[in-house]
Amino acid sequence: MRFAELAAAYERLEATSKRLEMRALLTELIRPLRPPELTRVLYLSQGALRPEYEGVELGVATSLARRAVAKAAGVEERDVARRTQETGDLGTTAGELVGKLHRLGTEDPLTVAGVYHDLERIAAASGAGSQEEKVEILTRLLGRATPLEAKYLVRFVIGTLRVGVREMSLLDALTDAFADGSKEARVKIEAAFNLSSDLGLVADALVQGGLAGLEHIHLEVGRPIRPMLAEREPTLAAILERMGGSMALEYKYDGLRVQAHIAKDRSVRLFSRRLEEISGQFPDLRAALPAAVTALPAILEGECVPLDPDTDEIRPFQEVSRRRGRKHDLERLQEEVPVCLFVFDLLLDGGIPVYERDFAERRRLLEQRLRPSERVRLADQRVVHSVEEATDFFEVALAGGAEGVMAKSLAPGSSYRAGARGFWWIKYKRDYTAGLSDSVDGVVVGGFHGRGRRAGRYGAYLLAVYNPGRDRFESFCKVGSGFDDAQLAEMPTRLKGVESDTPPPGVDTGVTPDRWFLPKVVLEVRGAELTLSPVHRAAQGAIRPGAGLALRFPRFTGRVREDKAPTDATTSDELLEMYRSQVRQAAPSTEGSDETS
Repeated sequence: MRFAELAAAYERLEATSKRLEMRALLTELIRPLRPPELTRVLYLSQGALRPEYEGVELGVATSLARRAVAKAAGVEERDVARRTQETGDLGTTAGELVGKLHRLGTEDPLTVAGVYHDLERIAAASGAGSQEEKVEILTRLLGRATPLEAKYLVRFVIGTLRVGVREMSLLDALTDAFADGSKEARVKIEAAFNLSSDLGLVADALVQGGLAGLEHIHLEVGRPIRPMLAEREPTLAAILERMGGSMALEYKYDGLRVQAHIAKDRSVRLFSRRLEEISGQFPDLRAALPAAVTALPAILEGECVPLDPDTDEIRPFQEVSRRRGRKHDLERLQEEVPVCLFVFDLLLDGGIPVYERDFAERRRLLEQRLRPSERVRLADQRVVHSVEEATDFFEVALAGGAEGVMAKSLAPGSSYRAGARGFWWIKYKRDYTAGLSDSVDGVVVGGFHGRGRRAGRYGAYLLAVYNPGRDRFESFCKVGSGFDDAQLAEMPTRLKGVESDTPPPGVDTGVTPDRWFLPKVVLEVRGAELTLSPVHRAAQGAIRPGAGLALRFPRFTGRVREDKAPTDATTSDELLEMYRSQVRQAAPSTEGSDETS
């Protein structure tokens, strides 16, 4: 496949915001392909070279890409920078400058396989001279590229493909291209992806063996499963009723969710909620885990929580976040910020998958297999049968430093549902007892120029929730409160490389910010209440035609959710349920009243 065909497909995808049209375009793109070409196109379309958990990064900063564009075009780097300020996109600039030099037929056309190979070389370059090597490889690629190819090559290497393609859209296309397009087929394909976290592997199995071929995809150590997610309910009574009168309550720890993979040879790999490998940041957990589990290989899930080194009390989440992304001073941080993994689930037991077994059985196995230590412990749990018992445990959890409780079903069929959100698990936090239930994790999609003391920087941000059904990010608030000066100064760095002059594909809002951002950064916010809005698009039309949901008086909590991908943010359905719970709580009770209607 020529790379020009892929670039042309990206151009068409970028031009549409209609999900059905995008699905048709992606299906048309991948249907003629077979592995390994198919897997390359799937990875590239995700803006990656390999599945996310493999951690393959190109390591090309915008400055390096700008230098390559300048060398390929034969112009000064400052000219590239000046032109990019005008276009708002280095990829567009590359297409304009490099394209002027392109002469059709003077070079062999770029192929997807050839480009992929060179991108792998860029990712593999390391050590002294690696930066220059990366620039030289990219320069040679750009020297052979057409204007459109140059545009998407540069966008890819700096991580801003901008075509609005996400995993759910690619799963839709796989269903249409290599199955019968039915809902049943889509469910099976997504289930295989949730189990493997690898679109290329799923596509290969689907092409080779059809839907039956997906049955050969199993849980494996070193390949993370997509995490099961919880729903919300406004009261413990409502949770108990939904659970059928009995449930397991666990501490809801305010930490970093970790999936621990322990191989037969006792080597350990740790993955975050968003499937990034974080093994290097927690050498103390890697050292402790093999001795804590009696049956290997094993896959466990738990919450990594900071502890006070003197009192063993749970410390705030912000302290464990100091470990995130750190490569230096880890020995010192292990002493200053010791952590403990509170294990709450067992997915692979001695090489035998157990995720499909009922939760009560998984917990029993976990209790048998785990040898608690200073660094690895069982999550605190109590089985309750009444609201009084649940309330008592909730209060115990809060006193113990938890932010609430997780309720888990003990009913038959309570298997671990990879990548799914449902009422088999329900979270209940302290916030649910007053006003708006819970905080909201919103994705930054726009920025507004500051005034007064905030002049010269962004003073507020437009946030969106994710709608999986539409594969869209729908706005719900503009937040400026809660940021201190340091946080405001840090935000542009977090958002570097994802700026856009035009609304990003997949963002739906009636608000126009001063600057758009591709969905990347997730912020935790709280507010007074949810209201209907004519300009925000979250759950639009669910309560009243034309009206979306908006968060009143939003305030940034200070917590950047680095553990969450944009598609892991609060969903539109969750926001809608929070609104309905809020309405139910606000409704006056007439039970036991003398009032008449």
